[in-house]
Amino acid sequence: MTFGNTLKKHNLELLRDETTTLQINVGLACDLSCRHCHQDAGPHRSERMSPEVVGEVLAFARRHHFSTIDITGGAPELLPELPRLLAGLAPVTDQLIVRANLTALAGPEAASLLELYRKHRVTIAASLPASNGSQLEAQRGSGVWQQSLAMLRTLNAIGYGREGSGLELLLVSNPTGAFLAPGQSSAERKFRGDLERRHGITFTNLLTLVNVPLGRFRSWLESSGNLEGYMATLAGGFNPATVTGLMCRTFLSVDWNGYLYDCDFNLASGKPHGGIHHHIRDLAGLPEPGSAIPTGDYCYACTAGAGFTCGGSISDREAV
Repeated sequence: MTFGNTLKKHNLELLRDETTTLQINVGLACDLSCRHCHQDAGPHRSERMSPEVVGEVLAFARRHHFSTIDITGGAPELLPELPRLLAGLAPVTDQLIVRANLTALAGPEAASLLELYRKHRVTIAASLPASNGSQLEAQRGSGVWQQSLAMLRTLNAIGYGREGSGLELLLVSNPTGAFLAPGQSSAERKFRGDLERRHGITFTNLLTLVNVPLGRFRSWLESSGNLEGYMATLAGGFNPATVTGLMCRTFLSVDWNGYLYDCDFNLASGKPHGGIHHHIRDLAGLPEPGSAIPTGDYCYACTAGAGFTCGGSISDREAV
């Protein structure tokens, strides 16, 4: 059954609420080619937000207050205009998040970003799929484990993830295969034990996210013969109670070219906000509550079990 028909079966509609979060996808360039990536980002991608679009995004964020602004990619650290974005966005939002790539942040061209993150009190959300080196490298590639640990230690040294510092370091964990994530509380206890006891690393919170069947992850599901079973798992776990809290109801996502979507997953699947390609410079106001949100069967990933209400809304951690 399609996701749309499942909503109808439960007498549900997926409609927008008040927009509170602006998510900015600055491009698909990345130093890694992670298996779980729903965007197929990697070193082979050249898409990056231009200085002109950065200016339009900053002007838009100044015109409309967003309680949270969330910068993602690819690897945001590879965008030359990232310091300009940080300086322009930090004063106009309550929480500024960067979905950091630990290995890209370790590169020499990104060294100055650490001080900018601290200066602007940026919340860092860093992908760390597992607290076990072999499992993590199965998803992210050889050598990534030690690089990630080294950067986490560096972040701890400047205050990130340390109690009382006010500098939030969130770790984001994804399953290594075609199955759902474990419970967040138990997973966080394991991560804390493994990282602090073995490596002396602390962090603020762990987020456990479901892998969305798009991009490179979908390609892996198809090539490994897991697509049908995984989709059945997601659909079988549909929880109608999650629909009212889905991130797409309060999100507005803008891509590297300045076009608007309701979430990063609709961006990845090519489904624009309102079903029409709107550019950020042409949007006079924020979307009206009650307008319909385009969906696809990948939306089952956001409604399975406890849901993916924080799949882009890191500020709403209790909903994961």
